[in-house]
Amino acid sequence: MTSAGSVERRDHLRLFCALRLPDDVLAALKRWQADHLRDGRIVPSDHLHLTLAFLGRRPATELAAIGGALREAARDAGEIVFTPKGYRETRSVGMLVLEESTDEAGRLAERLFDGLDGLGVYEREQRPWLPHVTVLRFRARPKLEPPMPKLGMFSPSDAAVYISRLRPSGAQYDVLESVPLGGDGQ
Repeated sequence: MTSAGSVERRDHLRLFCALRLPDDVLAALKRWQADHLRDGRIVPSDHLHLTLAFLGRRPATELAAIGGALREAARDAGEIVFTPKGYRETRSVGMLVLEESTDEAGRLAERLFDGLDGLGVYEREQRPWLPHVTVLRFRARPKLEPPMPKLGMFSPSDAAVYISRLRPSGAQYDVLESVPLGGDGQ
């Protein structure tokens, strides 16, 4: 984990906020990806997450406030429970779409959007937030129809502010700040 203090304040950072997945879910998704996904680049298990808000390139001086907005939004989170709903492909990614039984993640996302918007660091997307995990990247749609992974019901482990560094081999994600859900980690 990279500490926020090690980032030079004059730099710009490519940031996003996300829900992190528990280790058992990551392990199950890794097996499912290996067994059922092809014709693309499998997203490594340490990059699997549910994006809440992609902020793009932001001044490093905004990092503390962004972390504060995530802490504030996550503090009031109730129990968040997901189950796999379906596999979907866009023009460049395959994703596992999740169904949320409590709508707590949706409310957390809305609180986060409000907080980030109030800071002037985020512009809401026109489409509603879709809970999903990007599991495959590709240049040409493989048109896969994999069976759903056997994850059962699961809850995210926590929420985090990530930095995304673009590399020739693909993006590198690192957690800059992790925050508990529900104020005390649920």
